[in-house]
Amino acid sequence: MIGLIVQAIGYGVAAGITPGPLQSYLISTTLSQGWQRGLFVVLSPLVTDIPIIIVMTFVLQQLPEWLQRGLQFSGGCFVLWLAGNMLKDWSTGKLKIADVSELEAGGGRRTLGQAAIMNFLSPGPYIFWGTVTGPLLVESLAISGWHGAGFLLAFYGTFLGIMSIMVLIFDRLRRLDPTFTRNILLFAIMLLGGLGILLIFQSIFP
Repeated sequence: MIGLIVQAIGYGVAAGITPGPLQSYLISTTLSQGWQRGLFVVLSPLVTDIPIIIVMTFVLQQLPEWLQRGLQFSGGCFVLWLAGNMLKDWSTGKLKIADVSELEAGGGRRTLGQAAIMNFLSPGPYIFWGTVTGPLLVESLAISGWHGAGFLLAFYGTFLGIMSIMVLIFDRLRRLDPTFTRNILLFAIMLLGGLGILLIFQSIFP
């Protein structure tokens, strides 16, 4: 049990600190709208990963190459579209460092929806659960349901915990000089767009 928990924590750390579209969107959302909206991004894997875990761990086991490339292309297009809209709003002043009182009602659900779509279209979770964590989950469940639950709790507790720490850090940064924070926000948007282009490129030239 302890060995499985240690592995789950290790993979949770890797998933949390590996740069990707979800992390970039988390940073830009937290910088512009605060920790409340950032936490909606943190929660998005809990929405998308349940069907991914079921399909990749117990059905497909490994993602077919054509499906992986399709997900990369679709995910890259969505990420690029999202980054383009954010860049447009940034340049026109619509995307700014807002006070909590300025945030529109229902925006949290939209943030969660966009993050969930991004995660669902990303090949990363499918590959992760199809090749790495999926077999470990099966191994845990073969011992007992409690072992499987412990593995998932350790993984997601670590993964989401790291992303929550990122929310707190960048929520603090947004309180600094507005020009400096705006530049960080632009960097996060450009990084998001770059990752979208990279996904599209990898889908065409694997």
